[in-house]
Amino acid sequence: MATFLYRLGRLAFRRRRSFALVWVALLAAVGIAASSASSPPDDDFALPGTEAQQAFDVMEERFPDANAEGATARMVFRAPDGEKITATDHRAAVREVVGELGGEDQAAMASDPYAQGGAGVSKDGSTAYSSVTYEVGAMDITDETRESIESAAQQGRDAGLEVETGGDALFAEPDMGNGEIFGIVVAAIVLILTFGSLIAAGLPLVTALIGVGIGVSGIAALGATLGLSATTSTLAMMIGLAVGIDYALFIASRYRAELAEGREREDAAGRAVGTAGSAVVFAGLTVVIALVGLSVVNIPMLTKMGLAAAATVVIAVLVAITLVPAALGMVGKRIFGRKIRAANPETGAPAPDPAGKPNGGTRWAALVRRRPWAVLVTAVLGLGALAVPVGSMELGLPDEGNQPTDTTQRKAYDMLSEGFGPGFNGPLLLVVDTRGSEDAQGAAKQVGEELSKVDGVVTVAPPMFNKSGDTATISAVPASGPSDTQTEEVVHDIRDRAGDIEENTGAKVLVSGATAVAIDFSQVMNDALAPYLALVVGLAFVLLMLVFRSVLVPLKAALGFLLSVLAALGTVVAVFQWGWLADLVGVEQTGPIMSVMPIIMVGVIFGLAMDYEVFLVTRMREAYVHGESPGEAITSGFKLGARVVTAAAVIMISVFAGFIGASEAMIKMMGFGLAVAILLDAFVVRMALVPAVLTLLGHRAWWLPRWLDRVLPNVDVEGEKLNKALTDGGGGSGPEGPGGPQGGSGPSDGGPGDDVPDRRAPEPTGV
Repeated sequence: MATFLYRLGRLAFRRRRSFALVWVALLAAVGIAASSASSPPDDDFALPGTEAQQAFDVMEERFPDANAEGATARMVFRAPDGEKITATDHRAAVREVVGELGGEDQAAMASDPYAQGGAGVSKDGSTAYSSVTYEVGAMDITDETRESIESAAQQGRDAGLEVETGGDALFAEPDMGNGEIFGIVVAAIVLILTFGSLIAAGLPLVTALIGVGIGVSGIAALGATLGLSATTSTLAMMIGLAVGIDYALFIASRYRAELAEGREREDAAGRAVGTAGSAVVFAGLTVVIALVGLSVVNIPMLTKMGLAAAATVVIAVLVAITLVPAALGMVGKRIFGRKIRAANPETGAPAPDPAGKPNGGTRWAALVRRRPWAVLVTAVLGLGALAVPVGSMELGLPDEGNQPTDTTQRKAYDMLSEGFGPGFNGPLLLVVDTRGSEDAQGAAKQVGEELSKVDGVVTVAPPMFNKSGDTATISAVPASGPSDTQTEEVVHDIRDRAGDIEENTGAKVLVSGATAVAIDFSQVMNDALAPYLALVVGLAFVLLMLVFRSVLVPLKAALGFLLSVLAALGTVVAVFQWGWLADLVGVEQTGPIMSVMPIIMVGVIFGLAMDYEVFLVTRMREAYVHGESPGEAITSGFKLGARVVTAAAVIMISVFAGFIGASEAMIKMMGFGLAVAILLDAFVVRMALVPAVLTLLGHRAWWLPRWLDRVLPNVDVEGEKLNKALTDGGGGSGPEGPGGPQGGSGPSDGGPGDDVPDRRAPEPTGV
């Protein structure tokens, strides 16, 4: 692999204009295709195999006239203190508002709160509500319709009532904060500090943006064809930007290091792509495995998001190994800062430092090597303490009760809870299939009677049959709120009774509704987490064995990842569920953790964590196979890679942390969780645990059974075969080529390949 990528890097450097034109042309072509493509479809949220989904399927078949996709709004009215909403003047004001709501072009129907004996009025007479249904989905509601809803609410307020509105008809794209802008700005600052050159700092940003542009535009272009909604590109954009910058950063840094050793520019580009590029390819594969693995969850929306993000990562890898070396050729000597170029006008590269002053990475590695047990125990205990809250984690889906308290949706939610009870915001919908019953009406009635006996159910509505009279729906209101654990117990209790009901009446009962969907979704996530972890970690373990030619290094990498992700989830629970430091983060309402959070964090963080593992440890492996002792290899790895990995981690943390400022609780939670996970994994696991464990293992860290060494293909990520081939063949150009005085790496410059057999599979004895 390293030899192939070396040749590819040299070719891209030599034919830089052609490679750059191909990528720019591809970006333009995909952009044109995206601009002329049909509008992307709405999100198709489905939960195959769950009872809630079965109920929806029956509803779609038996109630064809019901517009399940139509948006809804619920306007809530409350009379002034001490007054009744049923008073004549208040009644007139409410009906006037309802009439205006129902008269909108997109509106299908607006209910009268006072009809059917005042079904829409609370028992204490203080509150009333009107349900409005629309002929189009929430994404198709026009701005004019939303403005008319707000105008109608204001009309009620002008009449002296307290009026708030909930429902998805008011849906608007959530405020994402300035996550992308904040991340790019911080990335630019970090890159300038890392490279000391504006040109060098801009190179990873430009190439990453080109890759992300192609990926996101491709998703938009294929949206209508493949059923990719507008939200499918969200994960692709976030991950693509992060890895695109990282991958370009690693290759550009290796290129600068090769120039500093005296290589000719073309040879330096080839070596950078052959070594760091090999690490990029395998790091990208781990990310792709993690994202594609989301398909095991069996939720179509997650599968599409994972596949789209994986495709964008593949593009980022291709950009890194082809466009980046081409861009390096265009940049020329400006890859270094002006001071370095002025001091060395002939080469444009810094002169070797004869004193060999240790940098920060070297000093940190030396500190960890002196106290490996202290570092290991401290890090493990610290991560373990942060992970403790995971034991009490409650999963759920966000609803209007999780909205900020100053929003009209949250105010409407609270008004309904106060007037009609907490469970009114999360009614259960029972679908009663009576085709197997001799008496459909009697069966539905019996279901209602059984339902009223369930503890925690306060209201049961009469059954409503379809036109053919073979299926009915029954609405039941629980005593507890949608996200309360008591409501989940009510759902399970009803489902437990469904078997006896079917046996006695022949009617099949299915529980659905938004609350049941949230419960089923959380269960699907819980059930999928273990298989997903096994698949992703298992495949990545094999991949890392190929990279490191070791059993213990991949095992250590996987265990370290589990520690960091559990610790990150623990901090999420402490802040968003327990409320610790909630004001500092801007959390206005604590509640259950979003159901998709654990599996998304596992997928995203695993891929990115393995990036840092591959980039950092391959430098150690490279030094080791070139003759250095295990301890010296750790120091060399940190000397050459710690600064770059630190810069990459800071960029990634900044990108994710930017989303903490979003108004949407779900986005805020995702940004916080991912930022904390990267912080812990990069600076605690990779920077502390990795050198401590490798120090304690010594030679055993690189042990691989001889039979396994013969079976596994040697992908040569560390460039061992490449260096030997270049040294033996006198490759490169000029006196400073790979056959020259600086052609080797480490103490075994002349021929590191002589030591390879013993380095590949040392016996596991001694340190």
